[in-house]
Amino acid sequence: MVAAVDLGSNSFHMIVARLENGVLRVIDRLRETVRLADGLDKKRRLSIEAQWRALACLRRFGQRLSDLDSSDVFAVGTNTLRAADNAGDFLSQGENALGHPIDIISGDEEARLIYLGVAHYLPMDDQRRLVVDIGGGSTELIVGQQTEARQVNSFFMGCVSMSKRFFADGKVTAKAMASAETLAKQELEPLQERYAAGQWDVALGASGTIKAAARIAWENGWCDEEGIISRDALKKIKKTLVDAGRLDKLDLKGLSDSRKPVLPGGIAILRAIFSVLKVERMRVAAGALREGLLHDLVGRIQHVGVRDRSVHALATRCAVDEQQVGRVEKVAMQLLGELAEGWKLQDEELKNLLGWAVRLHECGMMVAYNQYHRHGEYIILNANLPGFTQQKKQMLAALVRSHRRKFPAAAFDALPERWGAQALRLAILLRLAVTLNRGRVDVELPPMAVKGGKTSITLQLPDAWLDLHPLTKADLLSEADYLSAIGYKLVVK
Repeated sequence: MVAAVDLGSNSFHMIVARLENGVLRVIDRLRETVRLADGLDKKRRLSIEAQWRALACLRRFGQRLSDLDSSDVFAVGTNTLRAADNAGDFLSQGENALGHPIDIISGDEEARLIYLGVAHYLPMDDQRRLVVDIGGGSTELIVGQQTEARQVNSFFMGCVSMSKRFFADGKVTAKAMASAETLAKQELEPLQERYAAGQWDVALGASGTIKAAARIAWENGWCDEEGIISRDALKKIKKTLVDAGRLDKLDLKGLSDSRKPVLPGGIAILRAIFSVLKVERMRVAAGALREGLLHDLVGRIQHVGVRDRSVHALATRCAVDEQQVGRVEKVAMQLLGELAEGWKLQDEELKNLLGWAVRLHECGMMVAYNQYHRHGEYIILNANLPGFTQQKKQMLAALVRSHRRKFPAAAFDALPERWGAQALRLAILLRLAVTLNRGRVDVELPPMAVKGGKTSITLQLPDAWLDLHPLTKADLLSEADYLSAIGYKLVVK
């Protein structure tokens, strides 16, 4: 059993599925309109009322997921939680309510996962697909083939935020619609060529806005096929909205009460997309972000490594020394094997993170040797790493930043509390592996005895070997000083 939870800006979704013979079979779905984006004020803080609505929903979801292991649940926050300054405070309460960790994903990662969810419901042909998802706070555009997203972008505009800005009083005027469409066009135009007709063969829509527009078009006889939205149908929907003048006077077949407050903003964005990208017809897609989360989770369970590919691609771009990576990785994994049980590092994901940190710990050298650990941190935090949530990128960056010199307390303080002690311990293992391979030559290290205490680590090496390697001995003594600053004791015998 696996589950995905999508904490969207407008609605929260949960999907539960069973993996049978390599195929996902959905066995439960839940959706609640939360309007998280509605609670984001001008100071970019979530209101107490919005948090209460969200936490109440997560408690209900949590009851359904109480029997699942956290490794089988993938819960993510999207645009509103990316933007909220107090998202960290909310997430700690949200994780308690849900009973499982919640990660925040970047806009580009959200786009990749949306495409993955859509692609698994389509034939495995060679058509180039434009996929559009208009969420509550952001809009994602993707062009891909089969299951691979080739071009992804996320735009800071959604049906909730656009409706809040131009139609907050419930009035829908021609002037307000024109202003909303113009703003959306301005956001899209810089990337027009990447997504314009000619770059794709078929257009698909994965969001509630597009599903609602297609349903309205069909039930009002404005489209000749169910599940399709056309340029002409969008024009008629807009005219109906403007003619009504107010949302409380709007009577439109196929429109639900929950969708009504955010429909004008969503239609403005969708019309802008049709205009800028020269779309004539768009088909409603079966999958979306939550399905993409499920398939990505199953891929990890089955060791299909999109994150491995992302790390390898970044390491290649940064011309990382593969031989040195191999030396450091061998020692780091040896230390992890010795200390995993005592230091509570048995989780496979922690082993993955240590391995990725080893592969990228010198990526900052592409900028300069001086302060390269800081350059590496910056590169990781700002790189597009498909498969990584924001928290996992932060942890990876913290490990790279802390593999030499002083420990950066701020980098670890920014991590979720559940990772605090584990992240520090992984950093210590990486530091020792780097220190023992500072010579950057293939030297067989002697047998080592390693023992870990609650806040200590003992490394036993033969006296003769230490005498023959005085620089390593000096480095280990310096390392003891660095570790003492964070409350850990390194004993070298």
